[in-house]
Amino acid sequence: MSQFDDVWFTGQVASVQHGVGERGAKSAATGGFVSGPETLSAEELDNSRVVPHDEELIRPLDDSYYRERSLEPSKVVVPLLSAANWGGMGCHPRGNFEGYLSAASTQKWLSVHGNTHFAPFYRAAGEKLQKRFFAHFLKGENTGWEQQPPVQLDIRHPGEKFLTRDEQEWPLARTQWTKFYFDPKDKLLSTEPQLGNSVEYEAMGEGLTFSLPTSDEEIEITGPIAAKLFVSSETTDADLFLALRLFDANDKEVLFIGTNDPRVCIGLGWLRASHRKLDKAKSLPYRPFHTHDEAWPLIPGQPVALFIEILPTCIVVPAGYRLALNIRGKDYENGFPDAKGSDDLFSMKGVGPFTHADLKDRPPAIFGGKNRLHFEAGESYLLLPIIPRG
Repeated sequence: MSQFDDVWFTGQVASVQHGVGERGAKSAATGGFVSGPETLSAEELDNSRVVPHDEELIRPLDDSYYRERSLEPSKVVVPLLSAANWGGMGCHPRGNFEGYLSAASTQKWLSVHGNTHFAPFYRAAGEKLQKRFFAHFLKGENTGWEQQPPVQLDIRHPGEKFLTRDEQEWPLARTQWTKFYFDPKDKLLSTEPQLGNSVEYEAMGEGLTFSLPTSDEEIEITGPIAAKLFVSSETTDADLFLALRLFDANDKEVLFIGTNDPRVCIGLGWLRASHRKLDKAKSLPYRPFHTHDEAWPLIPGQPVALFIEILPTCIVVPAGYRLALNIRGKDYENGFPDAKGSDDLFSMKGVGPFTHADLKDRPPAIFGGKNRLHFEAGESYLLLPIIPRG
């Protein structure tokens, strides 16, 4: 469970809760208190609010409480423009892509960019896109929106370089879905199936990293990603954190500006082993869909198959660079000195505020020991969406 809800609630909800009154800010437009005219006591404020993070700790499984508060895509019939960010893995992208795919609207568009959470919307190109969309549907103006492609992607290159490309669908129809199998001996990813001995790692350590061979030519990876692993734990559960990383010819990691962190890797995925139950009707080879409605504890030492989603990403890997998958038991960190986020509410170590370190959710007795990847149990692989170049 991400701690983002706690950070977000403290900084952006509780701070402007109705009843903060004179203890809060004044509106520059009206002169009134932005949190309403009443000034309530701290106890009254506390008694009149629901803290999402606390509710999630009480309700770790999906149930009627969440269903009553969740969107029903079949009811979304209005024109839809979903704007996603390759660097926002911890929060919005899954909703962006899933919302675009599952919404019932016959008029829907997907636009994917990079950089920070806000900048793309205030730049000239972002402002122009939004104005064309709203002017067409809300004002009936001829903005040329009829020619807007269903999908528009900013294709990401190292060095914060993006080239806009029009597409007709998502995922891309020409995707070459390619399995890369884990080689436990040499810690490589190979196109040939591999079997071998199991490998153990410390859950709170740096985990295990498996690399693709350095390529002699550019390779584009654009789309959703999935991995199949056989995993066991010393205890009754394990958290799996997957980080897709890019390294240059000097073996230095290539990082990008993310929505809420200035240095992020190119792809992230997570799964708690006890939540491995799949919705077979919704799952696809490149996008496992977990129900999260039932806990399946592990038997210590006994491997289970995990299908783990890595959120959609995009990167053009230059010749001489290499991709690698880091499998670990805690959040990815980029190795840079700690930096503080907005209002010093969170640290920026590679995932911004989207951390998973709440001891109530991840007690060390369960999640702080050793995990093991089993390569004798079956084929383990990383499924990558390779896009033909040229």
